[in-house]
Amino acid sequence: MRKLLNTLFVMTEDSYLSLENDNVVVHQGDKKLASVPLRSIEQIMSFSYKGASPALMGKCSEFDVGLSFFSPHGRYYCSVLGEKNRNVLLRREQFRIADAEPNSLPIAQSFIAGKLFNCRWVLERTKRDHVMRVNVERISEKSAALHDAMQTLGTCISIDELRGVEGNAAKDYFFAFDDLILRDKDSFFFETRSRRPPLDRMNALLSFVYALLAGDCTAALQGVGLDPYVGFMHVDRPGRASLALDLMEEFRPAIADRFALSLVNTGAVKSTNFEERENGGIFLNEQGRKTVLAAWQRHKAQTITHPFLNEKISWGLVPYVQALLLTRTIRGDLDAYPPFMWK
Repeated sequence: MRKLLNTLFVMTEDSYLSLENDNVVVHQGDKKLASVPLRSIEQIMSFSYKGASPALMGKCSEFDVGLSFFSPHGRYYCSVLGEKNRNVLLRREQFRIADAEPNSLPIAQSFIAGKLFNCRWVLERTKRDHVMRVNVERISEKSAALHDAMQTLGTCISIDELRGVEGNAAKDYFFAFDDLILRDKDSFFFETRSRRPPLDRMNALLSFVYALLAGDCTAALQGVGLDPYVGFMHVDRPGRASLALDLMEEFRPAIADRFALSLVNTGAVKSTNFEERENGGIFLNEQGRKTVLAAWQRHKAQTITHPFLNEKISWGLVPYVQALLLTRTIRGDLDAYPPFMWK
């Protein structure tokens, strides 16, 4: 259980929430884990399969405390909303920002600033830790290009210009990506990013992990009351969670890319975990998907220090914390959205 940004995160998967004297009480079997006054929090996010008592749900509605339910793995189930339902005002403001480029541009710039910072950090960390095994000159060159790209973000005057800077920076980053693969280079290599379908094992792994991350970001946005389908940088398309794609940009290098590389470089994922299909695409097979999913859950349980809050949290909570920071930015409680820049 953690309390961050006036939000109570209940992470014990077999816990049950009840009401006692206007307090939310967290139970695990016959044991009381915690008691928190409802008046001291704005929201509860429960990642437990046991749920909460009707009395607590009613009191949360009365006190205007948001109560969102997720599976222990982070899949969004539903939210309990009171009569005042601040989500309506929050979403209306989200839509207004999305429809006005001068307002959406600063938030989109923050997303990309976080992405480029984390891309550069991934390169720099590999260069530092494996100096004798990688092409230091190439990595340094592309790291410098990412640094230069970060300096130009503030000068972008449109979303299209921002997309151009991000696209060129991504090319620089992926140009050096093959140097980050340190094991079984005959089976795992990277020439260029390929999707729909992925054309090699590394791209197949990245695509699968990106899909997992996008799901977590979508769940996080739904839990805080934002519409994951209305974005600030990715254009709206039927069935595409544009805001989730916006949010995950800053997480791709630090969470997804590092995770995928660690699976390959430690030998956790092998060439036999993939299959080729008739269209020439390469995909994880059933055993490969099971291996990655199990490792993904273990990875999300590892703890880090959040760079903005300076609090220890699990990797799995990062999208939820950033979604909360985004809601505060949209409501005007923060002057600017603080991107996730971890080092």
